[in-house]
This record gives sequence, C-alpha cells and structure tokens, in this order.
Amino acid sequence: MIEPFGNQYIVARPVYSTNAFEENHKKRDRHHKTFLDHLKVCLSCSPQKAKRIVLSLFPIASWLPGYRLKEWLLSDIVSGISTGIVSILQGLAFALLVTIPPGYGLYAAFFPTVIYLFFGTSKHISAGPFPILSMMVGAATVRVAQSSSGNKGLCNNSTSNFSSLDECKVMVAASITMLSGVIQLALGILRVGFVVIYLSESLISGFTTAAAVHVLVSQLKFIFQLTVPSHEDPFSIFKVLYSVFSQIEKTNIADLVTALIVLLVVSIFKEINQRFRDKLPVPIPIEFIMTVIATGVSYGFDFQKRFNVSVVGKMNPGFEPPKAPNVRVFQQTIGDCFAIAMVGFAVAFSVACVYSLKHDYPLDGNQELIALGLSNIVCGAFRGFAGSTALSRSAVQESTGGKTQIAGLISAIVVLIVILAIGFLLEPLQRSVLAALALGNLKGMLMQFAEICRLWRKDKYDCLIWVMTCIFTIVLGLGLGLAASVAFQLLTIVFRTQFPKCSTLANIGRSNIYKNKKDYYDMYELKGVKIFRCPSPIYFANIGFFRQKLIDAVGFSPLRILRKRNKALRKIRKLQKQGLLQVTPKGFICTVDTIKDSDEELDNNQIQVLDQPIDTTDLPFQIDWNDQLPLNIEVPKISLHSLILDFSAVSFLDVSSMRGLKSILQEFIRIKVDVYIVGVDDDFIEKLNRYAFFDGEVKTSILFLTIHDAVLHISMKKDYSTSEFKPSQKKDGKIDFTINTNGGLRNREYQVRFFNRFIFT
Repeated sequence: MIEPFGNQYIVARPVYSTNAFEENHKKRDRHHKTFLDHLKVCLSCSPQKAKRIVLSLFPIASWLPGYRLKEWLLSDIVSGISTGIVSILQGLAFALLVTIPPGYGLYAAFFPTVIYLFFGTSKHISAGPFPILSMMVGAATVRVAQSSSGNKGLCNNSTSNFSSLDECKVMVAASITMLSGVIQLALGILRVGFVVIYLSESLISGFTTAAAVHVLVSQLKFIFQLTVPSHEDPFSIFKVLYSVFSQIEKTNIADLVTALIVLLVVSIFKEINQRFRDKLPVPIPIEFIMTVIATGVSYGFDFQKRFNVSVVGKMNPGFEPPKAPNVRVFQQTIGDCFAIAMVGFAVAFSVACVYSLKHDYPLDGNQELIALGLSNIVCGAFRGFAGSTALSRSAVQESTGGKTQIAGLISAIVVLIVILAIGFLLEPLQRSVLAALALGNLKGMLMQFAEICRLWRKDKYDCLIWVMTCIFTIVLGLGLGLAASVAFQLLTIVFRTQFPKCSTLANIGRSNIYKNKKDYYDMYELKGVKIFRCPSPIYFANIGFFRQKLIDAVGFSPLRILRKRNKALRKIRKLQKQGLLQVTPKGFICTVDTIKDSDEELDNNQIQVLDQPIDTTDLPFQIDWNDQLPLNIEVPKISLHSLILDFSAVSFLDVSSMRGLKSILQEFIRIKVDVYIVGVDDDFIEKLNRYAFFDGEVKTSILFLTIHDAVLHISMKKDYSTSEFKPSQKKDGKIDFTINTNGGLRNREYQVRFFNRFIFT
C-alpha cells in the first residue's frame, strides 16, 4: 500500500524475493508464441486482413479518397511546378556525377516520382536524384565501364554492341540502379527494413559530408573544363586533385567565370530564401532563373564555338525503349548496389520522418523500401539512375504548400513536358553551369562539419564515429568508406559494452534509494555488504572484464581465498588426524611448531581440488577463517558477508557469460559470502531456468525484486544493526542507522557483539 504525504510517500509491504513475490501474487504461466504460431498468423486470411494488405501495398488508396480538392489542389499545383523545375535542373546536374550525358538525368527525375506516388507512404518527400547516390553510382559505373589500355573491358570488347563509351556507361548505371532496386524490394518484402538502424545519425552525417567533398572534387573538371582520368581506387580523391592542379593552366576561362558567377548568385539567393523563408510566399527559383539566363547567353553569343565550352548537347525527345540489365554488371557491383540501396533508403526515410513528425502521419519503413525499390527498378529499365530524395528538393515541395504526393505528380508532369517537347532548349547550356548548380546544393551537407563541436560536447563516441566515417569515406572512397564506417561503428558498440562503467552503490538519503557512492556525500554502506552494479549486457566478450571489476570492488579474489582456505584445511585436517592438534574451549593447542608438508605435496599437482567447496563435516569443530589459525597458517581475512549484484540494466546474457557468471557466484558462495541478484525481469529469469543456471549451490532464492529488498533481507538474516560511516559522517557519538522491515530507518546506539571464534559441536 502506498500512502502519499505531501511530497513524500510511505510504502508498507513485505520484503520480497522473486520467489516470494511470484507465489504471493500468483504469477501466471504465459504461452510464448513459437515460430509455427507466427507462421499460422502470417498465412491466415480474412477480408479485413486482405483489405489491410492492399492498403499497405498501395498507400494512395488510403489517402486519395479523402483528398480535399478545393483546399489542397491549388497548393499542390504551385508546389508541383516549383518542385518540377528544381527536379529538371538537379536531374541534369546530377547526371554529370554519374558520368553519363545530362539528358538521362530527366528520366531519373521522372520515373521515381510517378512510382512513389502509388507506393510511398510519405506525403512530402520528392523522390528522384540525390547527389550522394549519383556519386556512388558514378563511381561504380566508371570502375566497371571504363577499361584500362590493353584490357578487353565491358565497353571496348570486340563483341560489344556499344557505339560509344557513353552508351556503355548508361547501360552500366541502369543495371546498377536495377540491382539496387531489387535489393530494396527484396528487403521490403522480407520486412527487414530495420537494417537501416545500423546507419546511425552520426554515421549518415559524416558519410554525406565526406560524399559532398567527393562531389565537390568531381565537379572541378567541369568547372575548369579539364580532361581528368577517373580514379576509383582508395586515395582516388587525391589523385583527382593532383590531375586537376597539374593541368590547371589549361583551364577554360569562359567556363570558370560562368560557373563562379552562377555559384555566387545561387549562393546569395539561397541565403535570402533561408533568411526570409517566413516572409516569402514561395522560395525564389534562382536555379531556374540562372539556368534560363545562362542558356540564353550561351546560345546568343555562341559560347560553344567562340570559347570552346562544353555544353549539354543533343537531347533526344521522348523515351528510349526499356532494356534488360547486364548480368555481368550485377556480378561486379553487388557490393556497391547493396551500399547504394542502404544509403538511399536511409536518407529517404530520415527526411520522411522529419515531415511525418511535423505533419503528424504514420510511416512504414518496409513499404518505403518497396516504393524505392520499384522506383529504381522502373527507372533503371528506362535508362535512369538510382535515386532517393534530395533534401533541398523535398524542402521546396513542403515549403511551397505541398499537401500530398499530388504535388509530386505535378512535378513529374513538368519534367515530362521537358522530356517530350522543350528539352532541346537546354542544349546550349554549359556543363559548368550544371556543375555550379550541383555545388550550390552542397552547402547544407558541407556545413555539417560544424557537427563535430556539437557531438564532442554531447557524446565522444558519436563524435568519433562522425570523424572516422568522414575520414574513411574521403580516403577510401564511397563504397569501401561506408563499409569501414559501419564496421567501426559496430566496434564502438562492442567497446562500450565490453568495458561498461561498473560502480559500487550505497544508500543515499537514508531511504530505499541507492546510487554510485562516488557521486554523493550523504551516503553509507551496511558493514559487510557490497552492492555492485553492471550497466550493460553481459556476454562472452566482457565477462572477464565484469569479473575483474567485481574483484576490484570487493577488494579480493574469491577464487584465491577459496584455494588458500582449502590448502589450510588440508593442513589442519592432517594435523588433527596425526593427533598433533588438540581443541579446547579456548582455542587450538598444537604440539608441533612447524609442518613439513609443502604446498606442492598437499596439492598433488591437482589445482582443481582446491576449487571445490570447503567441507568441514569430518572435523569436530567449525573454523572461523577470520581468526588466527594454528601454526600461523596464513589465510586472507575478509569482512564481506553479503554481495548484491544489481542487474537492472543487464538486458541479456549469452551461454558463455552464464557459465562464467555461475562460476563467479559459486566462488563467493563457497567462501561463505551470500550473493543476491536484484532487478532482473521475468524473461531474464526464464532464460536462466532454461539453461539450468540454478542448482543445489546457486539457488533461485538469491533473486530479489529490488536492492532494498535484498538489503532488508540481509539485515534480518544477519540481525545486523550497524552501518559503517565515513569518517566525515561520524559525529560525537557513535551513531548507526538500521533499516526497519517497513523500509524506514532508525537511530540506535552503536553495538559490538563478540562471537566465539570456534564453535564446538
């Protein structure tokens, strides 16, 4: 019963061990579902389940019937037009990152948006090209498609049907996109979207920042219009920089000046859009304006012939017929495709979560995988490249009033108009302008370097993950860098759990509260009682660390004490059998001064014998190991009689750790130290029972609900009424606090009880 009294409460209940609590409150035996039970539920069918499956596979069917035509249509149209313009420019710009002709970027901006309309669960993200994914696809494309001199590669093989290197790259990029989509679709069908949890926020931030650096370096050749060979092996970014600066004197000044002007103007207006976003009805479409101006100037002054600038070039109207992927590309890029699939999903789902929380609607991670997978499969079939969602494009769609994915449909129609009718107008556009537009979208990602200071203040491990991910990705490249980053992140998790911050607890405030005794002044410990807390899972990698920390906390090794006592017992037993040791009510009388037997002779080279429980049933007396023994036999003295292990933060144990933990408990029990485990949940106990953890030596009676229950039990069992204070807490009189059975504390005078060192039977 709990009785409130002001800002305090009084609890009156029995002292509960786990066994007593289960017996008093009639714990029920729950049936845990087996694999067959789950399979039956999965295979069962009903009209409600069929309807639920259809609505989950086609989320558009759940929100389209409730579409508010008068309220939302105009906002979606305005948002769709704005987003469509941005999609066109980003599609053209990001195609350069894939190292394919810019026109194919329009396909990547069209197909994912249409497919996501039917299968996606987010109402606000804009599916399509994303610079980091484009860079990853481009890296794999160059590695596979471009052959070294003297090698018969995929594109210069005499049996190939490709008329140019660009066509081969398009085929490779499309194949990579399709395989990435297949991986995403398979993961979504298998309901394993949780794999993205292995990509933490710090890892994604560090990876995208490093990838932005790669994008920046890759666009230098378009801004300076230089011929730079592609390098995709580790340290490739430094080789590209060396190639750029070694031929910097060949820079096309017209391309450089145009790119710098466009980049400067775009950056200024993006800052204006950001600063006055609350006052502007819609963001200023500066990318579109600069593209129109740059295209008109390039066409009017014939930059291509006069200054030999590189332009977008021929853009064929309409769509190319779908083609099957190349299986050879699948074999060479399976690792890259898996990384592309995971990064694409992680980025899209992260952005979608932001808007779902802001506008209060649910998301389905597995359905998002299906939507992105189908988008990439269709996009790859029509010669596009892998996409996800660009943060800037999604921000435009949401900030301009987009309510649903109807805005995405409108943006797809805008892209379709360019593909079918007016794409030729973009042919004079300089590629350096597209490179400048791509760099203009990197500001947000490059500004993530500021995360280092914030993470350092909040969590050193997250900061280390961010820094190492950024370094790995810059130095090793996108694919290897991501793999190394995930491995390093998992290593930090292992490190955190392998070396947990164990602590010794003490009573605080003379109540039922127990905290780390290093953190508070007003604390005390019951004499002879240690409370040890482990704040992490215990498994094969940290059981040794746990054991050492426990030994450090209690101040002795129980195994060493056990072996010393067994050695001493063998000597005492031998003296007693030889009649050299007599027992009187006042103690031992030994008729010899020394004993000749060596430890080696006593041990008989069998150290395991010394690890067995101490058995004194054959002796006519009991031994107090803390008193002086005959013949000055030395055995370490210990004052500890009870050890409480707080496992409230231990989520699991594996088989190896169970064996190690049981061995530790046995060592303490065998030297007459009572061990109690507190705070474990029922599933934890069931697992211990399942693995036969308890036996005649380690019993279920050691389990208690809370630390306070165990302390009260010890107090009643030992009839121990003194508490040991720190010197700073002792006052004029020797005052002690004893815990009552009702959970309170009372003062009582310091008492000392003397016990006979040897009790005769």
